This record gives sequence, C-alpha cells and structure tokens, in this order.
Amino acid sequence: MTLPALFLPHGGGPCFFMDPAGGPPDPIWQPMQAYLAGLIGSLSEHPRAILLVSGHWEEHDVTVHVGDGQPLLFDYYGFPEHTYHLRWDAPGAPDIAMRAKALLDAAGFATGVERERGWDHGVFVPMKVAVPGADIPLAQLSLRADLDPATHVAIGKALAPLRDEGVLIVGSGMSFHNLRARGPQVTPYADAWDDALVAAATDPDRARREQRIVAWRELPYAEFAHPREEHLLPLMVAMGAGGEGGEGPAVCDYRDHVFGWAVSGFRFG
Repeated sequence: MTLPALFLPHGGGPCFFMDPAGGPPDPIWQPMQAYLAGLIGSLSEHPRAILLVSGHWEEHDVTVHVGDGQPLLFDYYGFPEHTYHLRWDAPGAPDIAMRAKALLDAAGFATGVERERGWDHGVFVPMKVAVPGADIPLAQLSLRADLDPATHVAIGKALAPLRDEGVLIVGSGMSFHNLRARGPQVTPYADAWDDALVAAATDPDRARREQRIVAWRELPYAEFAHPREEHLLPLMVAMGAGGEGGEGPAVCDYRDHVFGWAVSGFRFG
C-alpha cells in the first residue's frame, strides 16, 4: 500500500498545550487539534516511520537529521514557562534519513547530514497531537535556504519512493503565515488567497497543479499571505512527493479559520 504525502498546519507556537493542567486548547485551535489527532487513523496503513519537513529549518543544502531529535528545540518566544518543558519522546529514524539522502543524492541534490539539532516546534507540536504515544520513528528534513519553489517540488519527487516503503512524508507549515495581519478585516483577503491556493493545489491535472503552485506568487494576495514563504515550501515538498505519473489525487482535507485567517491542510496521492 502506498501512503499519501501530507501538508499540515502546525498552529502557532505551543498552541495546543497552553493549559498546564493538560486541558483542551483555546477553542480557536480545537478544530485544528482534532484534524491532527485524526491523521494517523485516517491512513490506509500505520506508518513505520515519518519523514517531516518543517518550515522552521533551513540549510544551504537540503539536510537530513540523523540523530534522535532530543532535546526538543523550543524555538518560540513569550509563552508560559511550562510550554518550554513539553516532551515528545519518539525515536529518531536515522535509517530513513539516510535512505532519503540516498534518494536525493541520486536525483542530483547536494545533501547534508546533521545529528545535533533538536526537533523544532514545527515537528513536535503537531506530532505530539498526531502521535501522542510517540511510537512512530521520525526523521526531519530541512528546507533549502534558497526557498525555490520548483526545487522543493523536485525534492519531493525524489523522495516519493519512500511512500511505498511505509514512510509517511509530511510537510509542516501554515497555508497562511502573516503574523502581523489578524482580525476579521483580514478574512476576505485570506479567503481569496486560500480559495486560489486550494484550487491550484487540488487541480486534477498533476502537471498543471505543479505549474500553478510553483507560480504561487501569481495567486491573489499571495505576498500578503506569505511575506516570506518558508511556511509554504513544505506544501511543495509534499505535493512533489504525492505521486509520480498519472493523475495523483489531491484533496484539501482540512479548512478552518484562526485569527481571521483561512488555514488549510492537504493530502496528495
């Protein structure tokens, strides 16, 4: 069975874990939490490992993390003290990282290896919800610092064989990421952007889908939605990985609003 590739929203900082007593998050985050909590159960088979690319890690060359991911990297600021002591103790997956490196090397990418960096909050915050038992090994992959859209689609294509090897490929970012624009006055622009993004990312013609997403800046309100595109690039990796040949299905399987933003998640293949 071939697993899909996913692009998921990872929320804002430790948003699902703000209550030190472990209660539910602010109601604004509960639909996203429910979506993330149902991801693994929605798959046709249980993944043997996860390869995740986060919008919070960039390197000159695309880089695989071959360590165990611990300690976590608390790369958020101004949150309650207890959120800097969260744990997600899943094992690393150095074998999957090195398999990913081999695929990227074969596709002509210069690929680095790193073992000291902890998993950033683009990894452990959504995965703590999606895999609360921390029982699926995970390897992290960086973005390439040039943030070139076509390159990141090609990276995803190179990684696609992992989907037939029991590995769930996950892009973790946000489909809207303008932290300075919040409130109901933002919603018409965020909705127009999201409508266009969903139409492009789910275009039934795979080649045309790729063309439209690579040209994402041509979509309405694109640079308003992403003043800097690092949180959108994981979508391109997931889309690239989401099926070679034919018309791989692509669906928007989550959409909600936070802070006036329309926020979507996608499933490819």
